[in-house]
Amino acid sequence: MLRIGVDVGGTNTDAVVLDGSSILASVKSPTTEDISSGVINAVGQVVGQAGLDMAAISSVMIGTTQFTNAFVQARGLTRVGVMRLGAPATRSLPPLVAWPEAMRAAVFGDSEILPGGYQVDGSPITELDEEVVRRTARRFADQGLNAVAVSSVFGPLNREGEAQAAAIIAEEIPGVSVTQATDIGRLGLLERESAAVMNASLRELSAHVVDAFEIALKELGISAPLYITQNDGTLMQASAVKQFPVLTFASGPTNSMRGAAFLTGESNAIVVDIGGTTTDVGVLTDGFPRESSINVDIGGVRTNFRMPDILSIGLGGGSRVTNSDGVLAIGPQSVGHDILTEAKVFGGQTLTATDIVVAAGRASVGSQWSVADLSAELIEAADDRMQKMLEESVDRMKTGKGDAVVIMVGGGAILARDELKGAERLLVPEQSGVANAVGAAIAQVGGEVDRVVSFEAEGREQALERVKAQAIEQAVAAGASEDSTRVVDVEEIPLAYVPGHSVRVRVKAVGDLAQETHAVGAAL
Repeated sequence: MLRIGVDVGGTNTDAVVLDGSSILASVKSPTTEDISSGVINAVGQVVGQAGLDMAAISSVMIGTTQFTNAFVQARGLTRVGVMRLGAPATRSLPPLVAWPEAMRAAVFGDSEILPGGYQVDGSPITELDEEVVRRTARRFADQGLNAVAVSSVFGPLNREGEAQAAAIIAEEIPGVSVTQATDIGRLGLLERESAAVMNASLRELSAHVVDAFEIALKELGISAPLYITQNDGTLMQASAVKQFPVLTFASGPTNSMRGAAFLTGESNAIVVDIGGTTTDVGVLTDGFPRESSINVDIGGVRTNFRMPDILSIGLGGGSRVTNSDGVLAIGPQSVGHDILTEAKVFGGQTLTATDIVVAAGRASVGSQWSVADLSAELIEAADDRMQKMLEESVDRMKTGKGDAVVIMVGGGAILARDELKGAERLLVPEQSGVANAVGAAIAQVGGEVDRVVSFEAEGREQALERVKAQAIEQAVAAGASEDSTRVVDVEEIPLAYVPGHSVRVRVKAVGDLAQETHAVGAAL
């Protein structure tokens, strides 16, 4: 079965064709302003390079940074009505209370805190007042709001309140887009609510982006199903992305890490992904990215949905190098996808990190004569600075003493020297420049369950088995084959001061796509 993996980055759009565990072809093409033409270019080139018929493609997997960039830049967002079930207890902290003012102005439409919500045992705090929900929904409609986020106190423990409110809103506002916070975030009301508002603000844009991808594939003559990668290394159906665009946040670094594991056979390592604009450093644990153990800020907004533990620094192949009044600076500004016209080695006038490594004789791209006038002192100082930036980033991601296996991937991997302090082994695999697209191509289907259970009431083993079964059911419902689905992560967090020996349990399960017979994940 032939898969196409695509990663749409800020600088390049990469594509690979994968046949089982074999990479048949790969290309790196500049990302275009309209995105879809860049996808058409990359996919068309890689299929032609592999000498394949478009009809032979079984599935297409795309990773994209479009939704992350749109939210951070407050671009193309929809105003949202926010309905919280938690009065009167939560009125002291209204929705979006800690958002940056510019971000709040771009997203906030209106809000209301209504009776409802649940105790930690799942019992109601107060009953839902359906008439109040209807009045609030009609008020949102009068303001022209067609995107609504609904959150509930302890919603993950009892989904009924949010589901009832969403159904009423749909009756009162024809064509409304409703995001239920329990579908996205974890325990923690304000962070889960913010994640839901983010998602609601992006749903209109997500429909346009996914439609553009589907049109691009149609123009190429590819009828295979389209999947989008999530930030936990698994896949979503294209229709699901239209509902939950925030789950693609940080999927680019995740794809690179999964691709690094596939290309090297290493399942536990630190991965350094050097792109055109930034370097992302993460940790592989059993072949999957280590998740962040703390709440993550996105564009200054605190959220609690799953995110990989990633350290990003402003170092990439297109990073600007300046030396003003003896002060050397590398990044965070970058020429991005204009590197082929802006960098000196490509005939431009901007000194970049790529120019430095070419001048140092460690890379052969463009014209070395274009950087022949750089002083030896500048070359050495800039090269040393880049190396130190990479070494410090690796050290910051370690959780213990000693050296670690380090995998270097990304189109900007030429910036790194052959040795790195803190690395037990430094691996730069073949096809490292398109590891992100490889990670997209090998992605599996996942399911995750986050529950509070009572070990005293049903026993630890029985409770864990029940939650594991629910995670597997979610993965299968999302498109995984039942035979290949397995539990890959179990986390138990005891809850202090809660009766019944209550424990928060998070379980993640993954499996191969049901319509495919080969198990690409087995290669890991």
